[in-house]
Amino acid sequence: MKRTLKFSIVFILLFLSLDMLAQCAMCTAVADEAMKNGSSQGAGINKGVLYLFLTPYLVVGTIGFIWWRKKVKATAEMHSEH
Repeated sequence: MKRTLKFSIVFILLFLSLDMLAQCAMCTAVADEAMKNGSSQGAGINKGVLYLFLTPYLVVGTIGFIWWRKKVKATAEMHSEH
């Protein structure tokens, strides 16, 4: 339980920060230049990159949570039968 809590805290601190700049060098240069010219494309590009980065982790995490919950239920049912 402690290990899961520590992992959750690290995940939240590292990956859910609102100020993450997850862009390649070319994307950053284009976004910076666009923002200097008054465009809001840089924020959109950054949000899109973060969305693409986090989606696989959320899918795998959801599948893992469902699997874990089913395993816990099966173990509880097995112990209650004896």
